[in-house]
Order: sequence, then C-alpha cells, then structure tokens
Amino acid sequence: MSHARATHLTRRGLLAVGGALGLGAVLAACGDDKGKGGGSGETAKNGGASGPWSFKDDRGTTVKLDKVPANIVAFTGVGAALYDYGVQVKGVFGPTTTAGGKADVQAGDMDVSKLTVLGNTWGQFNIEKYAALAPDVLITTMFDAAGTLWYVPEESKKKIAQLAPSVGVSVYDRQLTQPLQRMWELAESLGGDMKAAGATDAKKRFEEAASRLRAAAKAKPDIKVMAGSASDQLFYVSGTNLSIDLEYFKALGVNFVEPPESAKKQGGGWYESLSWENVDKYQADIIMMDDRSSAIQPADITKATWKKLPAVKAGQVIARSPEPILSYDKCVPLLTNLAEALEKAKKVG
Repeated sequence: MSHARATHLTRRGLLAVGGALGLGAVLAACGDDKGKGGGSGETAKNGGASGPWSFKDDRGTTVKLDKVPANIVAFTGVGAALYDYGVQVKGVFGPTTTAGGKADVQAGDMDVSKLTVLGNTWGQFNIEKYAALAPDVLITTMFDAAGTLWYVPEESKKKIAQLAPSVGVSVYDRQLTQPLQRMWELAESLGGDMKAAGATDAKKRFEEAASRLRAAAKAKPDIKVMAGSASDQLFYVSGTNLSIDLEYFKALGVNFVEPPESAKKQGGGWYESLSWENVDKYQADIIMMDDRSSAIQPADITKATWKKLPAVKAGQVIARSPEPILSYDKCVPLLTNLAEALEKAKKVG
C-alpha cells in the first residue's frame, strides 16, 4: 500500500460525506430489499446475459439477484477493468478525472464524460446521485482483512448498503494473479464475453510478460528495486508484503528493497516514511514510483536529495501502479515495463 492508501484508512473515521440531505425519503422508498435490483425493469445489456444472478465475493458474501445487474456502480478502477471485458458501469466513485478534467489513470479506457461520478476524491460519495441511478449492485475492492469496501465512506456505508447489495474483490495480501482471476470471473458472470479475442489475447500476453519478467529478474539478481511514492513532506518506501503487484513481482524473482517491519509500523505494515533528507537510506538501482494522481510524479519532484539518487541520475526510474486496473490488458504493461527496466539496468546503487 502506498502512503495515500494507509492515510485514507486512518482518516476514514474523520471524513464526512456530503449530499445526504433529503435521503430519508429515498431510503424509505427503497426499503431493505437487498435481493432486488434497482427497479430498472431492463434486461442485462452487458453481453446479453440474463436470468437469475449470484456471485460469491471475497468476504464470503453471496449476492443473489433476480436478473443479471444492468445498473452497475463501481469504484473507478473496477469499472475500468470491467470495461475491458465488455461490461459497462453506469456510475463510478473514486479518482476519475484530474484537476484539468482529463481521465485519471485509474479510469483506464472508459469515456469518463459518459459516467455519473458520485465522488472523485476520498470521502466523496453523493448518495442522492447513487439512488437516482437505481443501482442493482455496487462493486469495489478491499484493502484489509476486515473486508472494508474501498472508497465507500464509513459514515454513510449503512445508507449506501440499503440502496443495493455490494460485491468486494480483495486486493490485500495476495499476488496479483488472484484478484485478476476474480475480476475475470466477476466480469463473466456479468455478461462479459471472455472468449472474445481481446480478452483471450490479453491473458496470453500477460503470461508471456510474466515469463519475460521472470527471465529478466533471473538474469539480473543483483539489481535492487525500490517502490516509492512522493508527497511534499515525505517519501514512502513500500515493502513487498501486502501489495498485490509487489508480492507477485517478488515471486517472479525481482530483488526489492525491504524496509524492516519495525519501520513500517506507522504505515500499517505497508510502507516506511522517510524525510527527504533521508531519501538515500536505501541503495536502489531502479525506483518504481506511484503513478496515481494523489502522488507527486517524478518529473515534478524538486528535492535536491532526490536528484542526487544514483537511480535518478542514471534515468532508471519507472512508473508503478499501486492500484492496478484488474484486467489482463492493463496489467501487461506493469510486467513489461519492469522487465524492460531490469534488462537495461546498470548497477548504480
């Protein structure tokens, strides 16, 4: 987990959701019938699937509906993954557009101008807009063992739960391949055409990229990789434990900088916080930097200590996606970019 994610989790109890005024009447009308869809009366439009629908999520919760969900609301990254499999969502919550109005990196290939955005930042979730979508199901990821729904505000989760059932896909303490497979299964249940060339080719390309990364790591076992994230005051070094991408890369043989567990306590076990004066604490030949809009990007880092790092001076800095879009197509570049970096890397740390 990056610094932003852990900060979000510790701030969860302090954030207040807006847009809930006048919600009582809506909730009263909806009642507690979690087994029904949003009352759209439409058949499924996602790949032509129809009939009763059920899905057992990573909390062990089985959601059952009379028909395949048509009105899907999802965390932005989840919506982007489903989109790659031909399943379209009606609304999203989470980083969707940048300050300049462009699509956020987590929006993938979705046309964000056609989506109802319930909230673009942490703590934002417009419940009235959500209710107006007549949602059949809400889908998001989970970054803890407790099954906390990512980007669903703690303060309003009960009201949100009354409007539609939820599905959670765990991205906590497991390798990337597991949630990728779960998203595949979910998309298939929602009517995605998993036999389409786009889907099958992407899966094959992922397997080929994994083989390439394994070979690159084996050929350069002494190359040290550090996963970092930048804020104005602090630099965060992630350990491989808990993060789906880093756990997988490590399993393929990549040699990572590993902060000691004692140093990661403040980061909930995910990362160590360093002052910019101490950013050279670890020797690294390649630095992978958080590509999310919540983090300062390498080109915008002005700290002198950063510019003096051997990997930075050598141009051996690449992007990392701590919240990967869970489609094979979007995960191929994550493997390919790291493999290429390893293949070209020189020992500088």
